[in-house]
Amino acid sequence: VQLQASGGGSVQAGGCLRLSCAAAERTFSTYDGGWFRQAPGKEREFVAAVRWNSGTTYYADSVEGRFTISRDNTKSTVYLEMNSLKPEDTAVYYCAARRTGILSTIRNHAQYNHWGQGTLVTVSS
Repeated sequence: VQLQASGGGSVQAGGCLRLSCAAAERTFSTYDGGWFRQAPGKEREFVAAVRWNSGTTYYADSVEGRFTISRDNTKSTVYLEMNSLKPEDTAVYYCAARRTGILSTIRNHAQYNHWGQGTLVTVSS
């Protein structure tokens, strides 16, 4: 599945952005969707994920309560709504998808085999 991420930009602390991840294939509805981010000099880290069948969502502790992941299977798109942004949220954000996988690994980026190109989010203080 091919993924196209969009929606990044520059905002001030406390602001909000919505990222989108669109897939060309209708079968995207049968994939777990995830968002990961990578700041300069740091490793890629989990941000949020949504399970393909139940729609259950999962979040990193650092974004819980501020970010919301959702999906619209009619549009083959996964969204990441980011509110109350902080300078430490600055990173390149990547959307990802995986066709199968056990639930316990949903936060592990190595378990995803489809990746979007990344979109830069910059939060200034």
